[in-house]
Order: sequence, then C-alpha cells, then structure tokens
Amino acid sequence: MQENQTQNIAISDDEVSSYLRSHPHFFEQHASLLTEMFLPSPHGSGAISLAERQQLAQRDKIRVLEIKLANLIKFAEENDSISDKIHAFSIKLMNNQACEQHFSTLQNLIAQSMQHDFSVTQTQLHIWLPPADSALAEDAAFKPVNEAFSDWCTALSAPFCGEKPAVSAGLIDAKLLSLAFIPLYKAQDKKRAFGVLILGSKDSQRFKPGMGTMYLERAGDLVSTALATYL
Repeated sequence: MQENQTQNIAISDDEVSSYLRSHPHFFEQHASLLTEMFLPSPHGSGAISLAERQQLAQRDKIRVLEIKLANLIKFAEENDSISDKIHAFSIKLMNNQACEQHFSTLQNLIAQSMQHDFSVTQTQLHIWLPPADSALAEDAAFKPVNEAFSDWCTALSAPFCGEKPAVSAGLIDAKLLSLAFIPLYKAQDKKRAFGVLILGSKDSQRFKPGMGTMYLERAGDLVSTALATYL
C-alpha cells in the first residue's frame, strides 16, 4: 500500500519544468531553496550553487560571443585587404591599357600581381579564341587546349576551387596542390568563355571547394576586359 502511494505522487521532470515555468514567482516565495540547491560543476570540481552555475553558463555564452565577434572582425579585415588589392590591380591594368603595352607585358603584370599581392605560387593563362594580331598566335597563352578542357571551363558557373580536375591533365604542375580556374568572358558574351586564368598554390588549403569566389570573379572580370582588346 505504501509503495502504491509513492508511485501515485511521483512526478516527472517535465511536470516539474512545466510547473516552474507556469509559476515564475516560485523562487521568490521560496528564496531559501536557492541557497540549498547545489549542482555538479561543469568543470568536474565537485558541486556548486545554482547561482554559481548560472554565472558559469553566462560566462560561457559571453566567451562564445567574443570568439564570434573576433572572427567577424578578422574576416572583415581580410575582406578589406583583398578589396584594396583588387582595386590596386584594376589600376595597374588600366595604366597598362592606357600605355598600349605589348601582350607579354600584360601577362607579366597579371602573373606578378597574382603571385606578389595574392600569394599565388603560379599562374597560367589559356586563350582559345584567335588573337586579333596573328603574330600573337605563337604566344604560349594561345597554345591550343583540348576541347574537353575548354568546354569544362565554359560550363563553370563560378570559379572552380580545389584539387586538380582530371580534365586539366597535362596542364598543371604537379607541385601545385590547390587551384582556382577562373573562366574569362567577353563583356557581350557571358555564355562562352574565351579562356581561363588558372591560379595555383603549393598550399593545399589555399583554394578549397565551397570557398567564397566573389573576389576571384572580380579578378576574372578585370583580366577578361584587359585581354579583350587583343582578341
């Protein structure tokens, strides 16, 4: 009989939680309970009071927020730095165009900017449209590539980042562990790429699948515009 009575008055954790939520003034009316309640320390060092546990929980939340804020500031600073470099790159390209420099000068400018300003190990430029000046056809940038590769580049909706794709076999230095393939388009034709700018790095984490490509796209637009005058 005693056991049955005990079972009848037993309540679940959910019922306790529900009761406390529906009676928010419970602990005001029973304040002494707060000083009598002790919980296991989250750091495994015995028991602590409810108030201490709340303080620890609050500190943990603040610490998480501080880390998130620090990361946001870091990303903002990195984006500002990249934006400044893209701006400087665009000015270099405009100055080059204004001076009507030779095609090889433009290639060197692109390679040096990518390597020095954007920490890229190596750059490659491949163009499969014929140049306006037939003398440029002998330049390495206009060396024919297989159609499967040019079709793959054209099919990209955004720069490709990651390990070397099989379709680029024979084009990429084995020492490059991560790459970005940036398709190049004429302003009036965004459906068919006329070439590709390849950025390669010895760092396997430099260009990763899923990374943001906004600045790579901007660099591609700038290079495309600069190259269009030679096509």
